[in-house]
Parts: sequence; C-alpha cells; structure tokens
Amino acid sequence: EKHNKVSMDIDSLPTLDILKIINKEDSTIHKKIKNILPDIKNIISEIVCCMKKNGKLFYIGCGSSGRLGVLDAAECPPTFSTSPDLVQGIIAGGNDALYKSIENAEDSIEEAIILVNKKVNKNDFVLGISASASASFVEAGLKQAKKLNATTGLLTCNHVINNLSVDHLISIVVGPEIISGSTRMKAGTATKMILNMISTISMIRLNKTYGNFMVDLKI
Repeated sequence: EKHNKVSMDIDSLPTLDILKIINKEDSTIHKKIKNILPDIKNIISEIVCCMKKNGKLFYIGCGSSGRLGVLDAAECPPTFSTSPDLVQGIIAGGNDALYKSIENAEDSIEEAIILVNKKVNKNDFVLGISASASASFVEAGLKQAKKLNATTGLLTCNHVINNLSVDHLISIVVGPEIISGSTRMKAGTATKMILNMISTISMIRLNKTYGNFMVDLKI
C-alpha cells in the first residue's frame, strides 16, 4: 500500500477541500472499471451458465470485502425474488463480522474449508473478494472450491498473477487510498460497483426483468 501524495496533508485541510480530494479520487474508478468490462462479462457468463444448471453463486471475503459480498447477496431476494440460497455471502468470522472486526478471521484457513465443504458443489460459482488478494481465508476457500470442481473467480484491487485456484480474474487497480490502507474507500467503491453489475446482469440474463422493470420482485 503506497501513500497517496494527493492526501498527504488531508488532516490540515478544510472540509470542503477534503471532499474535493475524495470526489476526484473516486471519479477515477469509472474509467478503470470500463477497461476491465470484458473480464466482468466473462464471469457473468459463467455465473449464468452455473445457475442454469441449478448452481449457486457464492461470494467469499473478509472484512469490508466480505461485508460487500453479503450485502449484494442479501439484496437479490427482495429485488429479484430469488431463493435466499441462490446468491450467498460467506464472510470470515461469520455473522458477527458484519458488525465488528473479528481478530485474525482473515487467516482462518480451516473455517474457510469447512464452510465451502458445507455449502459448495460442482455446479456452483465461487467468487473470492479480496482487495489485496492476500487474505488466507479467501485463498483457502477458492482452493477448496476448486477441489470440489466448482467454477472460481477472484475480484481484487491489486496486481496479481492468476493461479490454479482461480478460473476467472478481475483485477482493478484503484491506486493508493486517501487514508492509507483503508480499502473500504476506493477499493470498496469499485467492489460495490462491480458486484452490482455481476448480480444485476446475471438476473437480467435469467429473465428476472422485463425491459428495465423489476417484474419478479417481492411485493
């Protein structure tokens, strides 16, 4: 994590100037996502293929990344009338991690393996979400999913080299955060935007919309 030169003196600036800095940094995300649309398309195509074979979509992550996965999964049933188990979020540390930081949860390899064994099968798609791509929980979960012959993907905001545990890679490098190491900011925003695309377009391909209307929502 490099220091962001634009925000070096952010603590001594007026609030409006801080807002302008954050807004300018956030404005770069859209272009970066535009450059990787083909990678996002490939993952969506695989997810739809899995779902048409009665497979499910699992997001697996830690901390902010894990919470965003759980959020996207939780919004599918009320928006598209999906079964609660069609899109699921797996977060290191369990439900408690949604509200507070769980010490060392991202390093819990055993927990990841147990959860993946319990939930995932060969028809499913497992998408790891890790800003740094270094969370042991996510890596272990993807490796285990691969052993179960599930299709796997990784969404990261870091430069990474694809490995044998990942069939599809989405790498969006957003650059140093305004507050060094705070991946809930640009990395989190980019992740949320991409997850919106993945779940929404998957549902469109499954005929959960008519035109741009939500015709299969829960009243």
